[in-house]
Amino acid sequence: MKTMTVLTEPGTTYQLGPWDLTGLLSDPGEATEKLAAIETAVAAFERRRESLRPDMEPAELLATLRHYEQILEQTRLISGYASLWFYSDTRHQKAITFRSQVQQATTAAYNRILFFTLWWRSLTDEEAAPLLPRGAADHDQRFYLEDLRRYRRYTLDEKSEQLINVKDDNGIGAVLTLYSMLTNRLEFVLEVDGADLRLTRDELMSYAMSPRAELRIAAYRELYRVYGEEATILGQIYVNRVRDWHDESVVLRGYPSPIAVRNLDNDIPDTAVEVLLDTIRDNVPLFQRYFRLKAGWLGLPKLRRYDLYAPLATSDREIPFPDAAQSVLETFRSFHPRFATLAERVFAEGRLDSETRKGKRSGAFCSTVLPRLTPWVLVNYAGRVRDVATLAHELGHALHSMLAQEHSILTHHSSLPLAETASVFAEMLMTDRLLRDEKNPVTRREILATAVDDVYATVLRQACFVRFERVAHEAVLAGASTEDLCDLYMENLEEQFGDSLEVSEEFRYEWLSIPHLFRTPFYCYAYSFGQLLVLALYRRYQEEGERFIPGYVELLASGGSEHPQDILGRMGIDITDPAFWQGGFDLVRGYIDELEAIKG
Repeated sequence: MKTMTVLTEPGTTYQLGPWDLTGLLSDPGEATEKLAAIETAVAAFERRRESLRPDMEPAELLATLRHYEQILEQTRLISGYASLWFYSDTRHQKAITFRSQVQQATTAAYNRILFFTLWWRSLTDEEAAPLLPRGAADHDQRFYLEDLRRYRRYTLDEKSEQLINVKDDNGIGAVLTLYSMLTNRLEFVLEVDGADLRLTRDELMSYAMSPRAELRIAAYRELYRVYGEEATILGQIYVNRVRDWHDESVVLRGYPSPIAVRNLDNDIPDTAVEVLLDTIRDNVPLFQRYFRLKAGWLGLPKLRRYDLYAPLATSDREIPFPDAAQSVLETFRSFHPRFATLAERVFAEGRLDSETRKGKRSGAFCSTVLPRLTPWVLVNYAGRVRDVATLAHELGHALHSMLAQEHSILTHHSSLPLAETASVFAEMLMTDRLLRDEKNPVTRREILATAVDDVYATVLRQACFVRFERVAHEAVLAGASTEDLCDLYMENLEEQFGDSLEVSEEFRYEWLSIPHLFRTPFYCYAYSFGQLLVLALYRRYQEEGERFIPGYVELLASGGSEHPQDILGRMGIDITDPAFWQGGFDLVRGYIDELEAIKG
């Protein structure tokens, strides 16, 4: 793997480049030694099985849990390398083979240590309570053990759990890998100024935000032409994903609904999720009002779906990556110097894969392999203003992880909805900085419109994906075809936009291009949760200034060591109260009111 050298002195220029994975393994050949060490640790752990009993000493249980943590760290290290190498180039045959081998080996290891968590869940509350760690230094371990028992009613016997792990690895997991391989190999052809360009998806979608309407239209039509041609295969993958999700979660485990699985994993009460989704639905007219305003700014009688993210600026502005990196770091530094220092670690240690290239996974993500390691960040930087926001978003994830690095691997990751807090807050810091420095009303309109575009994309759009998933899962079980699902998706778009926007027929294939719907069902409401939460938190920051920062840092540093309701409750937030969620929309309404008042 190529190492990207990045200086950290003042005036440093940060360049596009791949990441460096040698912080995990020096090369794939090192895996043999790592897997042998895992085998030794697992074999030793298996010998602890006989000592597990309700009358064992609490110290012995804690020692067993520490051993369990060690194995998780060993397996996470090698599986992290395998995944990141694969995402660097999803066409690389050695990376594909290596990832498959590692998945098989780590699945086998997990199956052999599975007895521990199953035994713990099998205990009655009366048996479990005396065994819990009591020391202050063991808070993470205690919380983890208590939290595991949330899953007690949905846990199967050991043999069944082992079979499911093997089934997932060679069944639905393999199918989802094929989805990634198929969609990441797709090529798109776009005519630009008389020349046919062969583009990746990320390159193509940079034209979907062009100020030139004909390029926006052509980009979307080409995107969904290609996905439409693959619709039969992709639709069948989705059908199998839905059936597998239902058969395991609802039929075998007894969850009351498909979305309840995600709610439990997120540690968010079903009632809070319903209140969130209902409040978002109630505010659909707010965004429709904005779409009508935007049509006027663009000189259109009605906005078209092609124009949804159209910039109000009149030029194709490209932001060089060095400028984007400096802008993000300066924004972090103005909020809290430590935030910039942490983000700079990502650059300095070569943990950022920023360039676009064929075969590389599309989109963006931040991956924390181990709490003690600086996270790896993937973006596909194409020079757009939105790419700067994406860079800030993913670096926000990274600093969230680093703030919580003192926690155990068992409790380091925050609940998914809280996992978006730092990332979305980072984007809002940049928007606020731009608005604070900008006096020109037309430029302010562009900045505010971009902010509202992002809130739409992160709140309403993501919630609508989840609403589609709920009806799609029901439809698949009733025998729906891919075209039936496309019809349902068009109904979903009609509800989103009403008569404020025209939606062309090719957008019926849009859902097939959304990886989260395949990989992690019902994941998307976490974005809505995170964005609205941050809108409320940001309003407090505007009101309180520096007094807000210590509590916010504490929130991020908590990681997953407490329940989200408890973490937020300390800040006076009730996530089951519709008024809390409405507060976020009130801030958005203020943006739209200001937009409506701007002349020019």
